[in-house]
Amino acid sequence: MYPRMQGPSLISTRFNLTFVLLLSIVGALASCQNSNTPKSSERITKSEIRLTDEGYRLFLNDTVFYVKGAGLGNDKLEDLKAHGANAFRTWSASSGTYSGLEVLDKAAENDLKVAMGLGLGLERHGFDYDDGAAVKKQKERIRQQVLKLKDHPALMIWVLGNELNHHSENPKVWDALNDIVRMIHEIDSNHLCTTPLAGMKAEDVKLVQERCPDLDFLSVQLYGEIEILPELIAEAAYEGPLMITEWGATGYWEVEKTKWGAPIENHSSLKADFYGSRYKTAIASQSQQVMGSFVFFWGQKQERTPTWFGMYLANGQETEAIDVMHHIWTGAWPENRSPRLEDFSLEGHYPADNIRLKTGAIYQAQASASDPDQDSLQYRWLIMRESESTATGGDREEIPESLDLFTGSVDHRAEFKAPSDTGAYRLFVYVEDGQNHSAHANIPFWVYD
Repeated sequence: MYPRMQGPSLISTRFNLTFVLLLSIVGALASCQNSNTPKSSERITKSEIRLTDEGYRLFLNDTVFYVKGAGLGNDKLEDLKAHGANAFRTWSASSGTYSGLEVLDKAAENDLKVAMGLGLGLERHGFDYDDGAAVKKQKERIRQQVLKLKDHPALMIWVLGNELNHHSENPKVWDALNDIVRMIHEIDSNHLCTTPLAGMKAEDVKLVQERCPDLDFLSVQLYGEIEILPELIAEAAYEGPLMITEWGATGYWEVEKTKWGAPIENHSSLKADFYGSRYKTAIASQSQQVMGSFVFFWGQKQERTPTWFGMYLANGQETEAIDVMHHIWTGAWPENRSPRLEDFSLEGHYPADNIRLKTGAIYQAQASASDPDQDSLQYRWLIMRESESTATGGDREEIPESLDLFTGSVDHRAEFKAPSDTGAYRLFVYVEDGQNHSAHANIPFWVYD
């Protein structure tokens, strides 16, 4: 199954002699006028995997390409490139308000390559892989998407589905996937196909290898668990090429919870530290098999909280995790760095203390932070109801209600009145440097009557 070594393909096209001469003249003129344009941007990007003395490597048009990428959640492609990335991935053949072609065009403008997602039906969303008509219709949809996008020079690989093993019982999903991979190989000989697994359980890896042998390589997605990636690779007895298509902050399913079940989120500086250590110990250390990674998440989204996975905040400000990735991708720190959170408490207590507040009573919180550039820091505070979502796998969640309960002015200290309704809430603090960077943290608390 792994790897599928794909050598150069010969595409023979018939031209009459006059047309060939005209093309040569036009090409020569274009070369003179656009001498600064990379040749690779003018032709299809062919991807293949080769086993080298250093291990498995992804090659784009015969040149080694180690993926320094991010999962794209916004259109900040200029920033992504400026921070040192060379690629991004999507989860479908479009991104927000942009079509697949527009996404590829924007990538090309910023000299970035794209791992294009092709969304597949999920069992947890009701897709039935025993339904032959639905499976056939899905395959045709993917076929049309591939035909439309396959010749764009920014396209690097196809990413089929996302975590098809997550809350999945029907093994026929892998039969359908293999059928799609075969179809793609027939109509597009230039681009590799992969599928991302949630985690890296040995039984899942074995199942994919057995039922989807035409897949070109395997991808996995891990968060806190990425720290044991070397052990997971060994347990799965997987010896082929590998891509990490999602990794980042510790997941809300992996952290300590309060007595009322609220997951305790790491603050932004602790997250940044994890980005750095996890890359070093779990990704860079596995260079014999890992061909690169896509950090999660180059954008902002609500997933239990508005700050859990996003490397940006809702107001567009960058967090310290971006600084760390800039250093990983370029070997240097950005010119201006994000504030670093040092302490955050509510009445002297911390998130793991199971903080309980009485309705209507007055309480105080305080935070402290430092800035590597000595920028002046401003503190912004917010109280939200606790999310009641039970969504998994990154499914859409509603943003909880915000409450205006602060009394007087706020700075590194804030005073507020506890909500009048009992239940679960969170207190957020954002520390901004005036240079589009912010640190953040939150404390869950319970209000009783």
